[in-house]
Amino acid sequence: MTSSTTPEPETPSDPPTTPGRQPGMPMRSGSGVTYWFDPGALCLELLTTGGPGPFARFETLRAPADLAAWAARSRLALPPGPPPALEIADADVADARRLRDALFRVAAEVAGDDEVTAILPVAGDDLARVNAFAARPPLASAAGPGGQRLWARPAGWSPRGPDAAAVGDGPALLATVARDAVDLLTGPYRGRIRACAGARCHLLYVDTSRPGRRRWCAMEHCGNRHKVAALRARRVPPPDAG
Repeated sequence: MTSSTTPEPETPSDPPTTPGRQPGMPMRSGSGVTYWFDPGALCLELLTTGGPGPFARFETLRAPADLAAWAARSRLALPPGPPPALEIADADVADARRLRDALFRVAAEVAGDDEVTAILPVAGDDLARVNAFAARPPLASAAGPGGQRLWARPAGWSPRGPDAAAVGDGPALLATVARDAVDLLTGPYRGRIRACAGARCHLLYVDTSRPGRRRWCAMEHCGNRHKVAALRARRVPPPDAG
């Protein structure tokens, strides 16, 4: 997140898992410009919904429908409504914020975002919290008829209701995100977790490009602003030597 960037609330018209579709999600800058941001990992997509401390003002996860809408925008492309509607409770939303905030601090530290870690150092239980969510049963993956990757409810799932054993979809959704975080933090791309080099932009991403030289959240956003600023700087006449 950044002091000038908030998530774009609109849902992509096509699922990110559709073959040939560019992964990522739409974002909207403080000036109202919409651009496409691909964090490179499901778990980092969750960080676009807000964050701890000063990033709480960007909070978008306030109700079950908000978490369902994020799941639809994410790489999972889970439908927010029929068929079938995600069963998410208020407690799941609170858990999603706790998981996100812990991952935010951990990922910012790994990315070397000193500006963020100076005010939001990793808490002692952050990794334990991520691991605890990852230990739960995740959503089950399935193959679609067209070769697309689908997601299904885990075995033993039951609708949320008065039965304490009925847990709905929230825990499995968050377990899937947390397991993705564990894979990222322990895998070969850990050293590619980075913060955008744009001024005042703290969006986090994993650089999956072959050369590993990605610097920006999006070239059409922070990258373009950097190019414009550099061009203006070159056009400024040097100070009079006299």
